Amino acid sequence: MTLTDSLCAHDNPVVAYRARRLLAGESESSRALTKLRRAIGSSEMAKRLLLALKGERFNPYRKWQGPHWTLYSLAEIGFPARDERLIPLRQRVMNWMFAPAFLKPPSTVFFPDQPLRPRRCASMEGNTIWSQLVLGIVDDEHVPLLVDRLVAFQWPDGGWNCDKRPCAHTSSVQETLLPLRGLAYWYGATGDERARRATKRAAEFLLARRLLWRKRDGALIEPEWGGPVDKIHYPIRFYDVLSVLLVMAEMGMVRDRRCEDALDLLERKRLADGAFPVEWTNVTKVDRIKTRGTYADWGILHGKRGNPLVTVDALYVLREAGRVA
Repeated sequence: MTLTDSLCAHDNPVVAYRARRLLAGESESSRALTKLRRAIGSSEMAKRLLLALKGERFNPYRKWQGPHWTLYSLAEIGFPARDERLIPLRQRVMNWMFAPAFLKPPSTVFFPDQPLRPRRCASMEGNTIWSQLVLGIVDDEHVPLLVDRLVAFQWPDGGWNCDKRPCAHTSSVQETLLPLRGLAYWYGATGDERARRATKRAAEFLLARRLLWRKRDGALIEPEWGGPVDKIHYPIRFYDVLSVLLVMAEMGMVRDRRCEDALDLLERKRLADGAFPVEWTNVTKVDRIKTRGTYADWGILHGKRGNPLVTVDALYVLREAGRVA
């Protein structure tokens, strides 16, 4: 049995669903994948993540158990679409993102002499758009306004940045990837031409840096937060070699020649058994509310053993890049 076969037959429906969709190319609407996605809804991972429904009334962005990150995580595992239980979580996120304070300091900062560089953590909008589309719970009134916000707040170089220092004149890769993904999904779902133009500019910002290297001197990008970009992160992914290649693959851009160095780096991470490991995480599995805690078990997160979910994503990227059959 090949590695792909074993992933497609995995006893965890989250792994099997992702593998059969991304590696075997099965249609999401097929009877088999529909059944698997229903199974995800009753899986142990889903049950654990849904503990957030009974959680405390903390900030929706609380890392990583607040409603914002819970919806992101449920989308990540392929939780069944249009589940009404998620509406209260969605509403809490929308109430937070459209509260008057959200677009005021310190959350959002405008400098009078830099009107085209609003300081805003656009990854929040990007994640919200993406997760609601994947989960089939789009707030039709407010999500288009989040799209408007991203388009309006995009910097001249094509990215976004939340750096409140006036000296920051270049976008942040971490704050650019997730808005890019959200807008790309929005364009795919709606055909919104503004979103297409915004994603093209954002993708070019990343590709001009060969995804992982500084444009100025070719050195590896070293973010001030979010982990080393040359390591595979999971399950929370702001910016790393696999997450950026995954978005490029989803957009059909991973065969751009400027992705080649990042693809080479990813290929070198493959273990002897063909799997890929998690090399960096800022997540801890817990049974209570804890900063950077998660209720779910995401598999092996450290060491030199492969993680099935990461392996599916890596093999998908390499297949889309024409590097594996």
